Amino acid sequence: MTNQEFDLFVPGRLCLFGEHSDWAGGYRRIDAKIHKGYCIIVGTNQGIHAKVKAHPSKLVIKSTLPDGKVLGPHEIDMEPQTLLRIAEEGGFYSYTAGVAYYVLCHYNVKGLIIDSYCMDLPIRKGLSSSAANNVLVARAFNKLYDLKLTTRGEMEIAYQGEIITPSRCGRMDQACAYGGTPVHMIFDGDKLEIEEIYPPKEIYMVIADLKAGKDTQKILADLNACYPASGGKIGTDVRYYLGPVNKDIVSRARSILQKGDASQIGSMMTESQRFFDLFMAPACPEELLSPKLHFVLSSPELAPFIFGGKGVGSQGDGCAQFVARGKKEQQQLIEQLEEMELEAYPLTIAAQVPPNSKNK
Repeated sequence: MTNQEFDLFVPGRLCLFGEHSDWAGGYRRIDAKIHKGYCIIVGTNQGIHAKVKAHPSKLVIKSTLPDGKVLGPHEIDMEPQTLLRIAEEGGFYSYTAGVAYYVLCHYNVKGLIIDSYCMDLPIRKGLSSSAANNVLVARAFNKLYDLKLTTRGEMEIAYQGEIITPSRCGRMDQACAYGGTPVHMIFDGDKLEIEEIYPPKEIYMVIADLKAGKDTQKILADLNACYPASGGKIGTDVRYYLGPVNKDIVSRARSILQKGDASQIGSMMTESQRFFDLFMAPACPEELLSPKLHFVLSSPELAPFIFGGKGVGSQGDGCAQFVARGKKEQQQLIEQLEEMELEAYPLTIAAQVPPNSKNK
């Protein structure tokens, strides 16, 4: 057991295009006629900062929440049945316990001390705060016990740890492990393909917390009820959107992102939202009609600062995302959203050079 201490940061993740495609593509494991799922995600500028070190026998968790409230230290015995029970019960510590349980069952490890001393990532707003936590825990085990995991390996452990809990997340969430590099993902049953994207220009975005409620579990339940081949016309429309429509949107968005064209990315978001409203919202109108989301997206006060925008995560009235016209407009957009009594967070996708081009 090492005496080292590591300071880790894991961001949340923003689904730029392709929400719901991960679980939808997963149905291919039972029906090959269902289309593959496609999405593009990127890590947020906000996330979880934590100091981690090894412990001989316990999982010790201390967390500082975005509002400054401190939870813990909370101790859990590094014992399989204890970790499994806490993970399956749900609750704040279930995610960390789920990852620790999976790691303990598959690797020769002892305990962890995790002090999440700063979290500026909004919780339960479609930005995968739970996945960020799980990747952080997996990365802590990896570094402290020299597990020699790749980024994909950390993602897999984070995913396996979360599905032990009542969360039942999809596979796109853990791609926050890639940080600020946009990632194109393809979901084919249990198979996952990942390709990093390197925009040549900075893209300035803003995420807005709509300060309204949404029921993600209901959204997922109603949409899953359309699979593998049910739900009448509404179900057919959902499968059509998550199949050929989504494939086309994500394919075009990937090409645009590779060019770093912020204007076209904004236009693609507006187009994507229009198709989502047409084909997906009728399957769960109570949540997906999203009156506050659409009020904000169409607000004339925001128009001078944006190229376009759309919903976030499972959609609904959780968060909105916008592509700003530039760095100055990004700040002006934040100020305007705050005047509307919304919480706004900057997201700048950095200009990047592909690794095989750095030495040329």
